[in-house]
Amino acid sequence: MKLVRYGNPGKEKPGLIDAEGKLRDLSAVVPDIGTAQLGEAALAKLRKLKTDKLPLVRGKPRFGCPVAGVGKFVAIGLNFADHAAESGAPIPKEPIVFMKATTCIQGANDPVMLPKGSTKTDWEVELGVVIGTRARYVSQKDALNFVAGYAVVNDVSEREFQMERGPQWDKGKGCDTFGPIGPWLVTRDEVPNPQKLGMWLDLNGKRMQTGNTRTMIFGVAKLVSYVSQFMTLEPGDVITTGTPPGVGLGMKPPLYLKKGDVMTLGIDGLGEQHQAVVAFKL
Repeated sequence: MKLVRYGNPGKEKPGLIDAEGKLRDLSAVVPDIGTAQLGEAALAKLRKLKTDKLPLVRGKPRFGCPVAGVGKFVAIGLNFADHAAESGAPIPKEPIVFMKATTCIQGANDPVMLPKGSTKTDWEVELGVVIGTRARYVSQKDALNFVAGYAVVNDVSEREFQMERGPQWDKGKGCDTFGPIGPWLVTRDEVPNPQKLGMWLDLNGKRMQTGNTRTMIFGVAKLVSYVSQFMTLEPGDVITTGTPPGVGLGMKPPLYLKKGDVMTLGIDGLGEQHQAVVAFKL
């Protein structure tokens, strides 16, 4: 299934994308796509629905983050060897874990705002993993059983804030609008192997990133298991798993986002995002 939340910010309704790519309303079935809808039993009920009987949503409404009430937004750094190389960093021996503020989460096609004082805002197409069942000290073998599904993430990053203003990455990763997720959550049953997904990002129509999740240093199962050793992962938590090469930081000379730029990015089977870059505004 492709589960969505559509409508104006703060007033999103639950929905799904049917086999013909049409948006159907789920408001009469579930109150939202949130933590209570991500477990195996809840998803099994949704799979049994006759989608052609659900109300058809007309027009082209905005898609919000496909999961309501994300509790933790966990991120993994330098998880592609070639991206580590372009960043001038050694290949990590263990996953590099940091946090993105949940206040940065937004819909897939909402504008990305340059933060106040930004000089080095960058892009990163990533595979997002949405937790469906509480995960605490889970094994790598069992880890994918705790996943509800997957979504496209743009791990937008301000490199000066991240790298030049102290040792913690978080301040360059959690600025408002820096966490577009979606457009939809694709449930685990439709992604039998998360390590075989092509991913890409264009800036102003020019291809910048081309990669595949098969070249991750640490795969999805390893990451879910690893993170669960240090914190309890709850339903609705999101892990964004690292980016392939082609970010602005790695170019010669570096290239960073400016007002008026447009990012388009996607992952096989998970949909596409489109974001215009706008100036800072309170």
